[in-house]
Amino acid sequence: MTIEAPTGDAGHDAPKSPTALLAEAVALHRSDRLRDAEPLYAAVLRAQPDHPDALHFLGVLKHRQGASGEAVTLIRRALALAPSPDTSNNLGNVLLQSGQAEEAVAAYRSVLALRPGAADAHHNLGIALQAIGKASEAAAAIEQAIALEPRKALYHYSLAMLWLRLGQPQNATPILQVALALDPNFAQAHVARIRAIRMSATEPAAALRAIADWLATEPTDPIALHLRAAYSGQAIPSRASDAYVQTLFDKYAASFDAHLDRLGYRAPQLLAAAIARLIGEPRAALDVLDAGCGTGLCGPLLRPYARRLAGVDLAEAMLAKARERDVYDELAAGELTAFIAARPRTYDLIVSADTLVYFGDLAPVAGAAAAALRDDGILAVSLENLAAAEGPGFRLEEHGRYSHTADYVRRVLGEAGFAPVVIDRAAPRNEGGVPVAGLVIGDALQRSKATR
Repeated sequence: MTIEAPTGDAGHDAPKSPTALLAEAVALHRSDRLRDAEPLYAAVLRAQPDHPDALHFLGVLKHRQGASGEAVTLIRRALALAPSPDTSNNLGNVLLQSGQAEEAVAAYRSVLALRPGAADAHHNLGIALQAIGKASEAAAAIEQAIALEPRKALYHYSLAMLWLRLGQPQNATPILQVALALDPNFAQAHVARIRAIRMSATEPAAALRAIADWLATEPTDPIALHLRAAYSGQAIPSRASDAYVQTLFDKYAASFDAHLDRLGYRAPQLLAAAIARLIGEPRAALDVLDAGCGTGLCGPLLRPYARRLAGVDLAEAMLAKARERDVYDELAAGELTAFIAARPRTYDLIVSADTLVYFGDLAPVAGAAAAALRDDGILAVSLENLAAAEGPGFRLEEHGRYSHTADYVRRVLGEAGFAPVVIDRAAPRNEGGVPVAGLVIGDALQRSKATR
């Protein structure tokens, strides 16, 4: 069977076989051209509805676009037609990243039934078992992955992170040292080692020595420099540097959504509830900016309100994930404050979910947001709460984010022209199984007649 597909040859169509179309789709998929790959997979399936590879790869693509339910259905169909360890492994990945860890465990076990020596499947099984609270089984699975591939730094890191989450940093530290011996540039392992040392020591001096070790090999690493300020309390920046934000989130982009899901991340839902109270029923009538959009988790919640929905973020890898959701009219790479400041009276709603936690001094971004909003515009943001009123009203914490007092936030936003300043206390996510104290702010910009 052949399928008519445009080839660009003098305006004429030439037949392409499903095999040729699938190969073209896979090449586009691997180049992250998902919108171009999707119709080619669909064309293969119109010709051969039970083509297992097309079902499998289209399922993987749908997951990357945020349609994980549809992805699971497609991949399960592929497996019913042609059992395969690679397909089962991808099913497990989709299920795990969608918060269905128990089903992911079953998928990874299916991989190992067909391919017992698959180190990656043992590793993935360990991550899934950890997610459902089976720590001893998880450790055994990751240890098996290490036995099969002892030079894979990621596997050592994952085992160390398991010990950290169990509150046993003394077990994690030597394993992290092995991971770093295998990959000295493994930033997440450096961060985990610093955390493990800090958990074991009562004073930050030991953690500072670990940061100094990191800087000895990578003296300009922005994450190490930022953490040195956080742990030492010296040369505190007014906000995290662009290099820090870009480096941190470009590294986390691939696993970001799954990581937040494990933390019970709910800032987008909390902000959506605040917006609903301020605006009421969505009517697709507003110009909306998702400021610090990341992978686009807020996008589907903001879309019903938006006539036009824009997003901005510093990390290109995060923006690539946001594009896959296909809900934004515009996505731009840039520093948040400068981007907003360059667009006066452009938006009716600006939303920032867990982005301003990388800002200490909120006055510049609050002023920029006020200028970028039209009359009666709304600003909705989430922050981390600093209970003690000390110093300027904010503090750089050892985890690298800033916390703010409610009084400081109320004062800064009031000075920028926002009123009333409505602050709810809520937990946007968990850390170490403990809810993080947070602030959810929804403010209306009330311009005086003189400024209109």
